[in-house]
Amino acid sequence: MIDRSKALGRVPSALPRALRWRRVAAAALSVALGLAAVQPPSADAQVRLPSLGESASDEVSVTAEKRLGDQVMRDIRRDPAYFDDPVLLEYLQSIWQPLVTAARQRGEIAADIDAAFAWESFLVRDRSVNAFALPGGYVGVHLALIGLTGSADELASVLAHELSHVTQRHIARSIVASQRQGLLALAGLIVGMVAASRSNNVDAANAAIVGSQAAAAQGQLNFSRDMEREADRIGIGVLQQAGFATAGMSAMFEKLDQAHRINDSGAFPYLRSHPLTTERVAEARTRAAGAAMRSSGPTRLEHELMQSRSRVLMDPSAQARRRLQELDVGAQGSAGRDRLAALYASAVASMELRDFARAERAWAEGLPLAESLGREEVRARHHWALLGAELSLAQRDPARATQRVAAAGEMPSRPAMLLRAQIAVAAGDPAGLRRQAETLQAWVAERRHDALAWTALSLCAEALGQKLRAVRAQAESHAALGDLPGAIDRLRAGQRLARSGGASPDFIEASVIDARLRELEAQRRQLLADLRGNRPARDPE
Repeated sequence: MIDRSKALGRVPSALPRALRWRRVAAAALSVALGLAAVQPPSADAQVRLPSLGESASDEVSVTAEKRLGDQVMRDIRRDPAYFDDPVLLEYLQSIWQPLVTAARQRGEIAADIDAAFAWESFLVRDRSVNAFALPGGYVGVHLALIGLTGSADELASVLAHELSHVTQRHIARSIVASQRQGLLALAGLIVGMVAASRSNNVDAANAAIVGSQAAAAQGQLNFSRDMEREADRIGIGVLQQAGFATAGMSAMFEKLDQAHRINDSGAFPYLRSHPLTTERVAEARTRAAGAAMRSSGPTRLEHELMQSRSRVLMDPSAQARRRLQELDVGAQGSAGRDRLAALYASAVASMELRDFARAERAWAEGLPLAESLGREEVRARHHWALLGAELSLAQRDPARATQRVAAAGEMPSRPAMLLRAQIAVAAGDPAGLRRQAETLQAWVAERRHDALAWTALSLCAEALGQKLRAVRAQAESHAALGDLPGAIDRLRAGQRLARSGGASPDFIEASVIDARLRELEAQRRQLLADLRGNRPARDPE
């Protein structure tokens, strides 16, 4: 897939994790100060936890929560741990989107937050088992969580629980208990939770929230027991409505509890922020007992392939990848589907280690198994074909990559679209480049925040000699990642290029660049005003 750091000219940060997340803390706390100045807690509010179902809008408005969440996400997107692997992200979305739709159908998502919140799930490249909800409708999932789950139903149960924290506005309601904490404490709670999930060093996590009033929450976003029970109850209803087996929630609880008992090394921050109780596990079992057991979500084989991919990509160390590379040997006597998952892990690990000969052997051995799968496993066959195309592209063989991606079929697929764009750039075929540029342009017209798609469009435009279009796409990629200064810089470069005559005349693109520059500069001014307590700020040159 597209290497974002290289394509955007970004150098991964060498700063320690704790220091990077202190920067997130500082930014979030600054925004919280600005938001609190605009909309302080009501003076008439009682110091109490609101009853379940009570609106939090009088204390923390939807707009304030959205702006806080957007700012935290801007910082997260710039961290190297923010991980857009198109294959894994598409799989996550295939579980997340039905849950959001089900929550709407059940009336769990109020009209005001439905229009304002992002309803976005994202991946974090981390070896700790965690998932977390942020204000504004964002839910983060660590790769290790996907690696731990044994089925799509188990993963969906975690997402449904986190989604219910968002729909019930538990983050906003959790700060109503103290007037004095307000939005400043909310930011500390959020950043403390994220820091705890990103670091195995508890002291470093606590350092991220020093200066806020969130220390009382023990450095992480701990919801009350009533809120956890409510998220379980609503989440299992959403899970069932979306077509997943509700037994996935009790199975996930049991798996987390057992894993935590065996290995209490701090690798399970999800259990620190969502502590399991005997009551929660028993209630999940009771609810699952009378519900349908059959799931209409992704098949177990598709999940096992994605589980294998997560286990390889969550730990970039050569030692970890060599262990996974050996799975092709260890699973020689296993059944066909188990063998296929082991071969997938071995092929991905070998490709990451640039041992292409071994990767090709593992992929070729699994190909007959993938092709023999029944109609219900069309997605698993699709993933196998895409892996082959990835492998060919990594070896700079666009002709073979074209053949393999064609075998993936024509089903709508973001990973296939991005691969085809990379193949066109590698092959240098003008007709293919134009075709992929048109496809990408239509895609980003509806999905402006897809940074990888903008990067792919930039590469296609550059290969076609469309310099102005390439620069604008680079700017949009920076903007999608929350890098407003970088986006503004690229748009100004585009203006200079258009005025100097260094690009072929494209008056429409030049006009779009001018308009987009004004829009992003206005956004930056507003952001600076928020960071400075809502005082008007001049846009520095």
